[in-house]
Amino acid sequence: MCMAKNPNRAQGVVIIKKYANRRLYNTETSSYITLDHLAQMVREGREFEVRDAKSDEDITHSVLTQIIMDEEQRGQTMLPVSFLRQLIAMYGDSMQAMVPQYLEASMEAFRRNQAQFHKAMQGAFAGGPFAEIARRNMEMFEAAASAFQTRQGQDDAQPGDRKDDDIAALKDQLAALQAKIDRLS
Repeated sequence: MCMAKNPNRAQGVVIIKKYANRRLYNTETSSYITLDHLAQMVREGREFEVRDAKSDEDITHSVLTQIIMDEEQRGQTMLPVSFLRQLIAMYGDSMQAMVPQYLEASMEAFRRNQAQFHKAMQGAFAGGPFAEIARRNMEMFEAAASAFQTRQGQDDAQPGDRKDDDIAALKDQLAALQAKIDRLS
């Protein structure tokens, strides 16, 4: 099939065919794929449409739902039970038609906030207000590692004067770090 004749390919939408034997066929790569491949395509931002090979019906929604179910079963739970109960309760409710748009808008707002947070963190650690906190965290980590290595070589029966001093110094550094965080927020 020529790309120019397929409007979905011209727009960058990959067509996935699902056969009766439950196999998924990627028409772009001419290969069979799995739900894990589709999940990866979603993470990469690739647009695709899953179509039933026999009826040509768009079944993307049910396949995406299946991917979520698989992720949840693997222990990657993101959907709390209370949320799932509320979602199920909305089926048949007079507000059901508004839920998809609300969830979509909420997720888009979350994504925007997430992107802004990542951008702020990158800038902050590159010399902004969090750079000092990151430096102090590293100093505390190095001090703790050094104290551990020093203690490892000493006899356990010796008095713990140095250990007490190290712990006190770490507590002081932690308190100073907490104070800085409190001032920033």
